[in-house]
Amino acid sequence: MDEWEMWDMHDEVRLSARERLALLQIEANLRQDRRFARRMGAVRHGVWLPAAVLLLAVASGFVAVMGIRTSDPALLWCFALLWPLTLFQAFRLLCRAGRPCSRPRTGAQVTPWL
Repeated sequence: MDEWEMWDMHDEVRLSARERLALLQIEANLRQDRRFARRMGAVRHGVWLPAAVLLLAVASGFVAVMGIRTSDPALLWCFALLWPLTLFQAFRLLCRAGRPCSRPRTGAQVTPWL
């Protein structure tokens, strides 16, 4: 049983093939709109931001240590450029973690921790 048959059974309304196609096109267009998806809470967060924060932190730490050990001005300037970028990305990651979670799906059940 596909999604449309379940939809038809649930509402007891039959859609013609043309109406189904139009509805699928509308849904595809809505899925492409990132701002709308964000407002609806359907945005999935990837692992790129945490990976970027980790790599920037490691790189800026390495450049800071090497710049201090060698007293090379180029390494110190590189650290001066990397560190604010690292802090900005870490701030974005913390803001994202602090946001409330999106609404649970209709089929999902909330289970208690204990």
